[in-house]
Amino acid sequence: MPLLLGIDNGLTVTKAVIFDEAGRVLATARRRVAQSMPQARHVERDMDALWTQTAAAIAEAVSACGRPAAEIAAVAATAHGDGLYLLDRGARPLGPGILSLDSRAGDMADRWERDGTSDAALARTGQVPHASAPSAILAWIRDNQPERFGRIGHVLACKDWLTFCLTGHVGTDLTEASTAFTDVRTQRFSAEALAIFGLEALSDALPSIALPDQVIGEISASAAAATGLLPGTPVVAGLHDVTASALGAGGYGEGTVAIVAGTYSINETVSLEPRTDPRWFCRNGLRPGEWNAMSISPASAANYDWFLDTLCGNDRAAAEAEGRAFHDTVIPEIEAAMARPSTVIFHPFLFGSPHGPHASAGFLGLHGWHDRGQMLRAVIEGIAFNHRHHVDALRDGFAPEAARLTGGISRSPVFAQLFADALAMPVATSDTEEAAAWGAALCAGSGIGLFDSPRHDPRDMAALTTTYQPDPQRSADLARRYAVFTDLVDALSPLWPRIEALGT
Repeated sequence: MPLLLGIDNGLTVTKAVIFDEAGRVLATARRRVAQSMPQARHVERDMDALWTQTAAAIAEAVSACGRPAAEIAAVAATAHGDGLYLLDRGARPLGPGILSLDSRAGDMADRWERDGTSDAALARTGQVPHASAPSAILAWIRDNQPERFGRIGHVLACKDWLTFCLTGHVGTDLTEASTAFTDVRTQRFSAEALAIFGLEALSDALPSIALPDQVIGEISASAAAATGLLPGTPVVAGLHDVTASALGAGGYGEGTVAIVAGTYSINETVSLEPRTDPRWFCRNGLRPGEWNAMSISPASAANYDWFLDTLCGNDRAAAEAEGRAFHDTVIPEIEAAMARPSTVIFHPFLFGSPHGPHASAGFLGLHGWHDRGQMLRAVIEGIAFNHRHHVDALRDGFAPEAARLTGGISRSPVFAQLFADALAMPVATSDTEEAAAWGAALCAGSGIGLFDSPRHDPRDMAALTTTYQPDPQRSADLARRYAVFTDLVDALSPLWPRIEALGT
């Protein structure tokens, strides 16, 4: 029975997961990849260290899976989208990789919004450029680091760098290519798109584009030595992690909005025509003639993790010292808070928002008699409300009838039910380990003919799926709370820049 290796690189952790052909996880290995923030708004990491850590994770997984490396039939990677990973003309890293949390180009994106560049970009590329878009970061490098800009040989995304390290092949895939410079209609790179941003000089630096399940190379001798994989093992192009997560969780398709509640609030649906709107990115799907409408902001479950880490640190450490999961301790507190009225509202904008770069997080309606459970309830509601902001946009454009939820908090039935109630639509979760890595593995299997296509998941998805139906009474109550949540956003928007100015 052949095995498949899926590599999933996030913003802090890189993972290697080995699956059998039925989708069962045989081994998972993780390594942390250090971030650096050399100055405000710069979020980077060393590209060579990223490869070293990924190779170590692969080697551990290969060793732990209990099967010989010769049985690994194909490999694919997925990783965070946006940001930037540059190579010089000798195919060596040109400075550190820039993560999608980076906001150094925020002023550039704001200027483009004012001068019409954003409108032109939306019409041509299907999306409004934002602070961590490759277009904005490259324009920032052009204006602030001209020597570095002049040495750019290849413009890659994170997973493209890992694929290069595995194979020596410089390229990207259809989904990743559409982060900035493709024509939304042709789905190919466009000289006109580069010209919109004043980046015509990079026309020769854009990589070749393959399908996500297209074999683009094989494990090199040097990669084999670092990972324990066999030289010559096929490697496919891979795909953007938003699409990989939807695919692996069984949520990639028309009529369904795939939701990933992680560091980012990710909400996407598939369309067979390119529909553009400032509220979503219209990016390429798995095949020509498919598009992903992605409505995204960095405002999701990381807010919950922050609360537990920052405000519950001692209790959490004590629970873990006793071998207890602290999450299991706070869930009953949240359930108790949900059973009684509360005035507490939380804006989950600790790390970003869909409301501009100056938005910040905050509790409102908080009184001295409120306890930790009520605050945590507000945090989880705020996360669900931010997802609703994006899902409502997609409902306007595509009318999805159901949602598929993945991410760490999806494992809690309490939180999954809250999403169903807050969105007023059925929300399904699947018992899928490492959804993004499995999405990559599906592409790997398709590339070697093991599956008919990446969408031919061999698992019994009905048996793996739990569906939560919205409760009408809870939905009505949450709709009333969501209205206050959005009114508070509107009221605070003029004040957020003034609040931020206090820190300068």
